[in-house]
Amino acid sequence: MKVLEIRNAEKSFDGTPVLRDVSLSVEAGEILSIIGPSGSGKSTLLRCATGLEKLDKGSVSFQGRFGMVFQQFNLFPHWTVLRNVTDAVIRVQKRPREEALQEGRALLARIGLADKEQAYPCQLSGGQQQRVAIARALAQNPDLLFFDEPTSALDPELTQEVLRVIRSLKELRIAMVIVTHEMAFAREVSDRVIFMADGRIQEEGTPETVFASENQRMRAFLSQF
Repeated sequence: MKVLEIRNAEKSFDGTPVLRDVSLSVEAGEILSIIGPSGSGKSTLLRCATGLEKLDKGSVSFQGRFGMVFQQFNLFPHWTVLRNVTDAVIRVQKRPREEALQEGRALLARIGLADKEQAYPCQLSGGQQQRVAIARALAQNPDLLFFDEPTSALDPELTQEVLRVIRSLKELRIAMVIVTHEMAFAREVSDRVIFMADGRIQEEGTPETVFASENQRMRAFLSQF
């Protein structure tokens, strides 16, 4: 079953095309990584998919709920970690408070932050804040999770901390779309990889197929890593 389908997506900013006739779909439980140079349209595609930007042409359709993890953590600084994770569940989904708190604590334990539930974001490292953002997204019980370069604001040690958490989500069988510059991670964790450049999908397939591609644009990109 497809949880996401994007058809013929086009988007321009100030007359400059950013997405050019992009189509893709994601199956339930599938992990799709999107790689490519800066300015290739990867993040814009995610923002259009989640409704943060409006497509000029094309369509986006979902089955079920989705969550989003941003480059910047976007936690509320005046709320505790636990409230950041559970507030939307209580207020928007109208789930019982005690049930939401119990599940929130279980999620914090899962990501290794059970002892931080009463801490505030300013008291956490960047990696810990991003893990809280992941727990907040998971609290929505999503069928699909979007990650927009979730480690781009982190140093190498904290990057590995966050990637370990994302790897651990694979067993939950939640579909994921991950925009990343972590090539080894994309190759390891993905069921399918898309390489974007100049607003178009240039290569698509299994990690083995894409990373072995003879596409010159792809080879030039990979040579930077």
